[in-house]
Amino acid sequence: MYTSMSSPANTGDATRRLPRWLHWIGLLLLCAAYLQGGLVKLFDFPGDVAELSPAIPIAAATIVLELGASAMILLGIWRWLGALAATFMANPFWQVPPDSQFMMANAFFEHLGLVGGFLLVAWEDLRGTQQCKVMMEMKP
Repeated sequence: MYTSMSSPANTGDATRRLPRWLHWIGLLLLCAAYLQGGLVKLFDFPGDVAELSPAIPIAAATIVLELGASAMILLGIWRWLGALAATFMANPFWQVPPDSQFMMANAFFEHLGLVGGFLLVAWEDLRGTQQCKVMMEMKP
């Protein structure tokens, strides 16, 4: 398994990079909505199951995806994949009754802002990985 611990926070040019701890806090804040959502669903699994159909598989998959993608981003394990997986966590407002669509559509578009942040995380992580590979190849 490939672990990417290289990130803009720890790949060189310290004058243009965030301190490593501040970079991690930024990632934590970016994942906060998904961590909170996954934990609430996990601790109120019966309530989450009551809202979904087919209930148990979708509820379990949502919890795993929310918490798993967040953990991947925070731990730097295949960070790009975790960031891209997070893009599929949006609210499917087009599938709910019309009286529920407004609030769900609003949440969907808020999540699109998070998606943009996650895509930047994926891009920066891949860019940092490429920079590390180039630096490793330059060593005698």
